[in-house]
Amino acid sequence: MTDPSTDPAAPAEAGALHGALLTLDSHIDIPWPDGEDPFEETARRLVDLPKMRRGGVSAGCFAAYIPQGRLDAAGHAAALERALAMLDRIGAIAGRRNGIEARICDTADAVEAAHRDGALAVMPAVENGYAVGSDLANIALLRRRGARYLTMTHNGHNLLADSAIPRRDLGDGQAPNNGLSTLGREAVAELNRQGMLVDVSHLSRQAMLDAAGCSAVPVVATHSCVAALCPHPRNLDDVQLDALRETGGLIQITAMPGFLRPRGADPAGADVASFVDHLDYVVRRIGVAHVGISSDFDGGGAIVGWRDASESGAVTAELLRRGYREAEIAAFWGGNFLRLLRRAEQVAAA
Repeated sequence: MTDPSTDPAAPAEAGALHGALLTLDSHIDIPWPDGEDPFEETARRLVDLPKMRRGGVSAGCFAAYIPQGRLDAAGHAAALERALAMLDRIGAIAGRRNGIEARICDTADAVEAAHRDGALAVMPAVENGYAVGSDLANIALLRRRGARYLTMTHNGHNLLADSAIPRRDLGDGQAPNNGLSTLGREAVAELNRQGMLVDVSHLSRQAMLDAAGCSAVPVVATHSCVAALCPHPRNLDDVQLDALRETGGLIQITAMPGFLRPRGADPAGADVASFVDHLDYVVRRIGVAHVGISSDFDGGGAIVGWRDASESGAVTAELLRRGYREAEIAAFWGGNFLRLLRRAEQVAAA
């Protein structure tokens, strides 16, 4: 057998495959409050539409990131206002200019249709259930703005759940909710009713296990890595991975240097091989159907060999080099995530 690392045909094969795939990056941050025109390439942002086009990225989940604040009425009102404004900004990406068409897609079918038509698919999301506050009716409001998943917490606890990383500056204790709160469990049920995925990235270990156990739709960690390879509090351990397998859930490995290399190793050395090491681990532990790809670009993600959206083909090349088949690579690059979206749509329609 020819060694793919020395085969001169390998780069061409990888490029052809990558160009044909529906590739979905499940977590991208947007500029806020000021942002460049997404149809124009800029050096400051790691993701814009020209970089997506050049890097063969078919679709991206663009997140309205809400920083954690005080758990009071004023804080919750400001968080909701910001979330809605950011979702409006994401919605405004739709259009056609400079030879690029972008579509706002809030169903799996719409993403696939955009790919068939040569358009880039933009899927809105919200990062941090702090925007929900104490009023679960706000979940429907976010969904009407197009959001297809809610990251239950960010750094810092909120009324829904405990975070993997408490905010001491906000007075956080270690685990005031002991996982998901009663309101958090009700929020999971409402997310299920609205057809929104439950994103367990940023949750504490217990909160993540609670969410996986109580959600009618398999949960997804849209931007996390593996604790066995890098013991960071944001990463999932083997018990959590096994819970994903048992419930049909999904972890989207992310290009965050500090999540990829263990403490003591220089995170600047994180590269595409490190990234695929984490994906390999999940495949061996719980199977191909339970892992996918995210960048967290413009939210801290960027590694050697995959520094922005234009270099996304490097991930496909490394997967091919390690012997993954086309169907498996397609599953990692979006097939698994779209399957969960369809399941959420089915539950919401029932």
